[in-house]
Amino acid sequence: MKLLRTIRLDPSDTFVFEHAAEPGEWAVTGTFMFADADLADLEGKARTAFRAGFLGTASLGWSTLVQIVEAAEDDRRAAVDTLARQLVAHFGAPGMNDAVAAAEGEFAFAASLCDHPLDTLIAMHRTHDGGEIRETFRTLRPKDGPKPLRAFSFLDVEGEDEPAERVDLARLAQPKSET
Repeated sequence: MKLLRTIRLDPSDTFVFEHAAEPGEWAVTGTFMFADADLADLEGKARTAFRAGFLGTASLGWSTLVQIVEAAEDDRRAAVDTLARQLVAHFGAPGMNDAVAAAEGEFAFAASLCDHPLDTLIAMHRTHDGGEIRETFRTLRPKDGPKPLRAFSFLDVEGEDEPAERVDLARLAQPKSET
């Protein structure tokens, strides 16, 4: 089976997100993290996580990109268990049975994104429109077949066009001034 793992091609995740996922964590979309958020009021790093973050299930950190990798059934079970424990500890899941069911659903959706060759990278763009959260996904693969990926390789992109919004990485990296 195939699942998603976080990947870090450069250090940008460490300064665009409040908490970056560690490379190699099992990942889900993490949309549930915004269930109780006032999405119109999100700013800075929280807004970036909403718009483009995949959730690393061990650290509850964010990753801009995930990679499709081969996973054994034991890996999937361990990943589901890790996320279920996080749901109980940090999100008020009423018990492990409910948390496991929710985690199973998250990983089933993540696995549904893996209908591409191994090592394909996936990026997400999440929006809030008309009271609904919408996610679009793009795949990135090396031109002319699999090659080791580098931060500045040329990639073919499938999916929606790049969003017109620009992110000022230098501004996001600056500490927020207190007034």
